[in-house]
Amino acid sequence: MFYHRRMDELPRKRRRGVYLLPNLFTTGTLFGGFYAIVASMNGEFEKASIAIFAAMVADSLDGFIARKTHTASDFGKEYDSLCDMVAFGVAASLVMYSWSLHFLSQYKWLGGKLGWVAAFTYTACAALRLARFNVLATRGGAKGNFFGMPSPAAAAVTTGFVWMCDSFGFGGDLLVIPATIITVGAACLMVTNIPFFSLKSLKLTERVPFRYIVFVIVVLALFSIDPPLIFFLVFFLYSLTGPVGALRRRLKKPAPPVQTV
Repeated sequence: MFYHRRMDELPRKRRRGVYLLPNLFTTGTLFGGFYAIVASMNGEFEKASIAIFAAMVADSLDGFIARKTHTASDFGKEYDSLCDMVAFGVAASLVMYSWSLHFLSQYKWLGGKLGWVAAFTYTACAALRLARFNVLATRGGAKGNFFGMPSPAAAAVTTGFVWMCDSFGFGGDLLVIPATIITVGAACLMVTNIPFFSLKSLKLTERVPFRYIVFVIVVLALFSIDPPLIFFLVFFLYSLTGPVGALRRRLKKPAPPVQTV
């Protein structure tokens, strides 16, 4: 006896391919990181810093678009992590190394290798930070917070420092010690367990206090006046929110009750 199988009983053909729109922005992140490396090799540190900033914008948009258009995929997540590693791990450390850290080779009493060691430490910590983020994402992650400073924010602190100093005419040879401290400090903050505020927890469709709008307008106005300075200060202050918040919670922790005999 012949019979026809129902349409819902037929095996569905697996769809192949990737979503174009979010992956285009992810590719923009990769391009920004690659261009920053090339620009830093040519001594064009302002262009390199702007390229990292553009990569940050593209990185924030790809996830937002994927969520809003329901085009998130496992391929997109892995591709995003690899592009973030190039832009915010390798490129950011090479920009700082090309601008300032390579001058540490002149200090022979320090071994002459401290510059690239500091740059590699930053790169390795960025890789560890991204790997831990991927693991936590598969387990549900942390609601409203990041564990450790996000790699885009760390890249903004390091390259923002380069952009600011270069715009003021300061060379990396004069600021090699602050550059080393900022590079190593950003690296350490990425691999700590200190929670950092995540913008993903903001619900843009809900009402917010009026002062939030005023704050955004003030930041945009200041950014238009002096982009390098405001760019660095905003993300430098953000990098301090994690340690300061952890210290405040530690100080507010109630003392154990004293047992009386």
